[in-house]
Amino acid sequence: MSVFSVRDVSFSYGSKKALDRVSITLQPGRFCALLGPNGAGKSTLFNLLTGLFVPDEGSIEIAGADLSRAPRKALARLGVVFQQPTLDLDLSVRWNLSYFAALQGLSGSLANERIERALTRLSMAERADEKVRSLNGGHRRRMEIARALIHEPDVLLLDEPTVGLDAASRQSITDYVHELTDEGLTVFWATHLVDEILPGDDVVVLHGGRVLAHEQADKLAGEGTLLDAFMRLTGLSAESRSLEALT
Repeated sequence: MSVFSVRDVSFSYGSKKALDRVSITLQPGRFCALLGPNGAGKSTLFNLLTGLFVPDEGSIEIAGADLSRAPRKALARLGVVFQQPTLDLDLSVRWNLSYFAALQGLSGSLANERIERALTRLSMAERADEKVRSLNGGHRRRMEIARALIHEPDVLLLDEPTVGLDAASRQSITDYVHELTDEGLTVFWATHLVDEILPGDDVVVLHGGRVLAHEQADKLAGEGTLLDAFMRLTGLSAESRSLEALT
């Protein structure tokens, strides 16, 4: 049974079609990478999934709830890490998490328990009373992931979460989020970097607003590499020079 489904979703900015009949289904406890170059439509799709935009056509269902008919129920099952930071830099780590917990309707001992659990899982407990402003980029990202997990969602969406991080921080966060699937969490991770994708991960290749492939990474790669398959599907060549860490 799928925990997340996008069916024939289209969206346009005026006369420009950003997404064209996109369909994606995710199974529980799987890491699925949304792989595409800049401008492929990844962020537009995430804006639709989080209710910031409304699709021109099609439907979105999250954990059995239709996003258009029961938006509060559907969005309650999502944890989201946006590409752009959304933290209050002048509050402490703990207060940022407490504020978000309150927005999710959590308070008292339950909120405190969830906050401590999230901090421990991401090795952030010792930084709990520091202001966010003092954290480096990697720790800020860890905190945003911790915040997204406080209400125990079924699906975690991450829109290019490693942008701007150093190699060690990028690897640490990628590894950690993969581990979350062992606990049954479904992860939908938007990226343009194939080295963030493991052979057993699911991959959706998005290009020009269309889904070109939806398959397990090693099967998509075949006898070559995932990068080879990606380049072949999208017809990209010179653009690959601008994509970081593709090998």
